[in-house]
Amino acid sequence: MSTDLQKYSTENQLEAIRRYADKRGLEICRIYEDAGRSGLTVGGRDGLQQLMKDVQSNVRDFNAILVYDVSRWGRFQDADEAAYYEHLCSRAGIRVHYCEEQFDNDGSIGSILLKSVKRVMAGEYSRELSVKVFAGQCRLVELGFRQGGTPGYGLRRELIDENHVSKGELQRGDRKSLQTDRVVLTLGPQDEVDRVRQIYGMFVDDGLSELQIASHFNDIGLLTDLARPWTRSTVHQILTNEKYIGNNVFNRVSFKLKQKRVVNSRETWVRAEGVYPSVVPQVLFERARTIIDARSNHYSDEQLLSMLQTTLEQEGYLSGIIIDERADMPSSSAYRHRFGSLIRAYQLIGYAPERDFRYIEINRRIRKTYPEVLSNIISGLKLAGGDVIRNEESQLLTVNGGFTVALVLARAFTTVSGSLRWRIRLDTGLLPDITVAVRLRATDCEPLDYYVFPSIDMALPRLKLAENNSLSLDAYRFETLDFLYSLAQQCSFGDAA
Repeated sequence: MSTDLQKYSTENQLEAIRRYADKRGLEICRIYEDAGRSGLTVGGRDGLQQLMKDVQSNVRDFNAILVYDVSRWGRFQDADEAAYYEHLCSRAGIRVHYCEEQFDNDGSIGSILLKSVKRVMAGEYSRELSVKVFAGQCRLVELGFRQGGTPGYGLRRELIDENHVSKGELQRGDRKSLQTDRVVLTLGPQDEVDRVRQIYGMFVDDGLSELQIASHFNDIGLLTDLARPWTRSTVHQILTNEKYIGNNVFNRVSFKLKQKRVVNSRETWVRAEGVYPSVVPQVLFERARTIIDARSNHYSDEQLLSMLQTTLEQEGYLSGIIIDERADMPSSSAYRHRFGSLIRAYQLIGYAPERDFRYIEINRRIRKTYPEVLSNIISGLKLAGGDVIRNEESQLLTVNGGFTVALVLARAFTTVSGSLRWRIRLDTGLLPDITVAVRLRATDCEPLDYYVFPSIDMALPRLKLAENNSLSLDAYRFETLDFLYSLAQQCSFGDAA
């Protein structure tokens, strides 16, 4: 089930499955459950993933799978995906029973046709629901209500009831509990508001770049609202987000039905103007936008390559860092976007680097990613009720005074054959009880998935992971860190008993 408000909770489903099993003399030996998970994709459904691993293993202790109905198997947008997972079961000699359907899944023509229709209907239900939810979100945005996301530096989230009466400020991690309550943005602490105005003044009046502003704040020891150092992107976000002039903007990015992330054009954005208190005047905001738009002038391919050739002649070699540090040319990301990669741009000007400098950029991004991932893990453990102490020198986490957690980031590299591999070095010197190894994507250094290794099972100091591994390794793989967070939950002795 995807929410607690669904018609059939997992408890009700299990009760129906038990009745089905009792009627046919079947014994339930194991239960797989995906509570609070969407059936649109297999990602995040640890129960279904574990079931498929057990189905394909040689040590399974069952020969039938009981499912409430076809939609609980999954609302996959491609009906063939649901058929594929059932085919894996059939190939292993395991029959799937749909307990509450009006047909027996016996392989007859009638059952095959009904099952195919049900799969399509399950996917179509999600598509129709997505359209309705999106329309409802757009309507709420037009009324000035916030639809998720962090408030941003200088702003805070305020909870109001159905009569627009304030119920107080929401802290980070807080959510509304009543369906009729709404969230709006309000001004944050005065020092943050003043700092936002200072950023606009430094950018528009003083002519400083985002990087120079970020460096200035870091030099004086100022942190963001998330207690992180300032970066060029955090300053750029403040200078370009319309919420600082009181506008509520929605649909910048779409990720409908968990299929494909799409960055939408400004024409398709949904906005309500002047619904929040403004931090800066609109005239000042427009001046900042004009400067940014003029700066991002679209050069032709020939102009971009000419600037790259000039840089090569002046510097003697090229890398992403050298390109980014020059103020007289676009960033390296502009070249990647235009030509597909920096290597492709190098080839077009006849430059063959003696050494691939991409690893320097990747390592720099990893160094920036590490504190963010570690901070997210700490927040997740605390939200679960855990007490977390971080060793500032080793970055080792001590949870509830009972166990320690170490974080390792593993970047992806490509083999000669084009396959992806990840090398993980376990820090045996720290002797952590649990090591969280994060596999990073090859494209953007964002987390791909997580391996939670207990020290008692990991004797080797180094591991090498492929895209798909044996059960001895992938048994520790998770799409999210919810399992780790659950270890931090505490309860009284009475509840435990």
